[in-house]
Amino acid sequence: MKATIKIMLKNGVLDPQGKAITHALDGLGFAGVKEVRQGKIIELDLAEGTKENAIEEMCDKLLANPVIEDYEIMMVA
Repeated sequence: MKATIKIMLKNGVLDPQGKAITHALDGLGFAGVKEVRQGKIIELDLAEGTKENAIEEMCDKLLANPVIEDYEIMMVA
C-alpha cells in the first residue's frame, strides 16, 4: 500500500524559493511565468491496513508544518 503526500505552502505565505525560481526562469528567457509556488512530494510505502487518519497524524506531527503548509494525501493502489 502506498500513499503520496503533496505539501504546499498555504496561500498568503511568502515562498522565497518560488520567487527565486520565477526570477531564474525570467533570466533564462521564460518571461511568461507570473508566479511559481514550490512544494514537496513524499511517497510512503505502508503496511496493508494503515488507516488514513494515521497518515494525517504523520503529516501533522512530522511531514508538514500545519501552521504554514497544506497537504493532500493520495492513496495509490
